[in-house]
Parts: sequence; structure tokens; C-alpha cells
Amino acid sequence: MSNFLKKSTTWAFSIITVVFTFVPEMIFQKYKLLSNANDGTNIVLIRILAFIGILILSIIINALYLLLRRKVQIKGHNYSIQVEYGDLLEMNSCKKVIHFDECFTTSVGDAPSEVKPSSICGQYLSNNPIQDMESLINNAHLKPAKSKSKYQNKVRYDSGKLVPNGDYLLMAFAKLNEEGLGRLSRDELLDCLSMLWKEIDKYYAQKDVCIPILGSGLTRIDSETNASLTQQELLDIIIYSYKLSRYKIKPPCQLRIICKKNANFSLNKIGTTL
Repeated sequence: MSNFLKKSTTWAFSIITVVFTFVPEMIFQKYKLLSNANDGTNIVLIRILAFIGILILSIIINALYLLLRRKVQIKGHNYSIQVEYGDLLEMNSCKKVIHFDECFTTSVGDAPSEVKPSSICGQYLSNNPIQDMESLINNAHLKPAKSKSKYQNKVRYDSGKLVPNGDYLLMAFAKLNEEGLGRLSRDELLDCLSMLWKEIDKYYAQKDVCIPILGSGLTRIDSETNASLTQQELLDIIIYSYKLSRYKIKPPCQLRIICKKNANFSLNKIGTTL
């Protein structure tokens, strides 16, 4: 709130400075707020009221801007991040990261171990059925992880590893428990992100890369207090991890984080949870 008021006040001061600089004083002398007061007093009052009016207008405009904006740009040394509302699968002219579980499961259904139809991965598989995932993995020369999955002792891949498939980058993400449900700890999420930035550096091919807010869907991301991390917290973790990584997408290309609107999430709160 303090930053909001500070920005609105800065706008008001800038506008009023221009007005007082270029509008002749005789304009202010034409208006008499107090008939018994001299010209100097009336001019001061008019100037004060003008500033208050412009401040109120600045607050309204700033509030509308924050309410209606659909993207936020974050720039640093040799990198750019764009956080935006949208549908990941509808993004164009970019590489799109689709997160699978650690075993690259491709069967879509409602069973605990299947990819849910409503998830990003489920929607992707419904529109782009993969007949031979093993061939894609082999073509990417992706080696299995040293240990097997807890779910049916299946072959698994390290979280964050990518398998290219056209404009899509298929990512091993959620670790599976004995029931086939996806779960990651906060530390495992950070390790996954570190691997992801390294993998993107290999595959982005001079294009923007779009990713969802990883862990904001069905995958359970546990915090140090064993409470699930919110979409707002997950976004801040992703941005923080990318800033610290040595692997970044070189401008003019950028990392684009695609968000879904919900009641407990706001682009205006980026950076407030860390």
C-alpha cells in the first residue's frame, strides 16, 4: 500500500510541477475562492486544490492500471522475465514447457496414477497424443535416474530434465509416491528448477520459453511447515531461482511465466512472499 501511494504521489507531483511551470499565474488569479482574501491567498488555495485533485486522479488511474494489467516485466542483468495471465497451450512463437511426472506417464484418466484430463499435461496429451514416449526419450539421449520410482518400481527421470518434442519441452517433474500421486518438497522443487534452467539453456533455440507456475496444480509442494505452498509463493520461488541461476535465456528472448487467475493470487503481489 505504501508503494502504491508513493507512486501515485510521485505522478501527482510530476504533473502539478508541469502545470505550475507552464500555466501562467494570471489564470489562477481569475478564480476567487475567498472573496475577502487577497490574490496571493486565493492563488495558494487554488494550487492546493489543484494538487489534491490531481493526486486523487493519479490514485484512481494507478488503481485501475494495477487492477486491469495482465503482465509484469522483470528485468535484470542480461535477462528478462515476463509474468502474464493466459493459457500456456495457446502461446505462440515460443517453446512451451509441459510438466509430466518423473516417469513421463502418458495415460490420461481419473485414476491416481494417471494424468488428469484437466491438468496442463492432460490437455496437451489430449490434443497431442504421444504414441511412443520411449522413442522421444531415447532421441533426447536422456538417461534414467539412478534410483527407481516409489510407484511400482518404474524407471524414473530426474526432476527438471527435458525431452524436446517440436515446440514443446516435456519435463520430468513430480516424484510419485506408492499410490502414484505426485509430491515434491520445497528443496526438491528448488533442485528441479536449477536443473530446468540448465536444460532450457540447451533447448530454447533463440525463442521465448513459456512455463506454468510449477506445482500450482495437482502436484503437492510441501513447505518447511508441511503446508502446501500457494501459487503466489511458488511464483516468487521460481523467479528467485531463475535470478540466481547461471543459466539464463539471452535477450531479446525471455522467460515467460504463464499464470491462471484466482482469488488468492495477484500480479501486484510478486516478490511479497520471500
